[in-house]
Amino acid sequence: MNRRSALKAAAAAAFASGLPVSAAPKGRLKQSACRWCYAKIPMEDFCRQAADIGLSGIDLVEPPDWPVIRKYGLVPTVTQGKATIADGWNRKESHDRLAAELIDRIERAAAAKIPNVITFSGNRRGMPDDEGRDNCIAGLRRVKQAAEDHGVTVVMELLNSKINHKDYQCDHTSWGVEVVKAVDSPRVKLLYDIYHMQIMEGDVIHTIRDNIQYIGHFHTGGVPGRHELDNSQELNWNAIAKAIADLNFEGYFAHEFTPTRDPITSLREAVETCTV
Repeated sequence: MNRRSALKAAAAAAFASGLPVSAAPKGRLKQSACRWCYAKIPMEDFCRQAADIGLSGIDLVEPPDWPVIRKYGLVPTVTQGKATIADGWNRKESHDRLAAELIDRIERAAAAKIPNVITFSGNRRGMPDDEGRDNCIAGLRRVKQAAEDHGVTVVMELLNSKINHKDYQCDHTSWGVEVVKAVDSPRVKLLYDIYHMQIMEGDVIHTIRDNIQYIGHFHTGGVPGRHELDNSQELNWNAIAKAIADLNFEGYFAHEFTPTRDPITSLREAVETCTV
């Protein structure tokens, strides 16, 4: 049975059982969308429309929503748990608590077949970058075995400290790559947020190509403003998506922008733009 036949057979079985039928994912990238950007849409409605668009998953979701997402043939792609942006691994005094919280989240994600758990460096609060780097390395080494044992990837997000997250420490790709290299685990990687890294450093496609082995997940967002991926902003999203697909990236490419127009129309257009 080839891939097309398998998809048809799966769709026929779902139809016969009365379950929702999701559209086949589009293109070479597994596209998803961050739930918080569409929080005003009831979860059931959002998942149904996301499946119709051809998304593969929903990002940044917690256990109560996992069954609904699965119902529509989608994957809960990233779970957050108790992780917060300002409170992260750059503080040694937080390591015991963070390790316990993250290992618990890894175990819950594995049981539900969720591929990624998000985590953060934390804010500097006067801490030098080299000290914060070393602390993050030490902390993440404490959870890497659990991640490897359970087949769940821990992704530390790159965020801008210029506009949205003042003082955040993991704000440049090179810093994050140093951490991931030193932790030395196939299950500890970066969440490369294209919106944030365009603000901090630009040179997006070249940076992704040079560091793809350290990246486990992507987020999108138009620059400036973190809105639609259209001609109101400065990045060529189709070229970025093609560059990532050409690297045979197997993770998820998640849309994280706040729509200024009809949200589902904007999401559908973003998916079409990034279908390569």
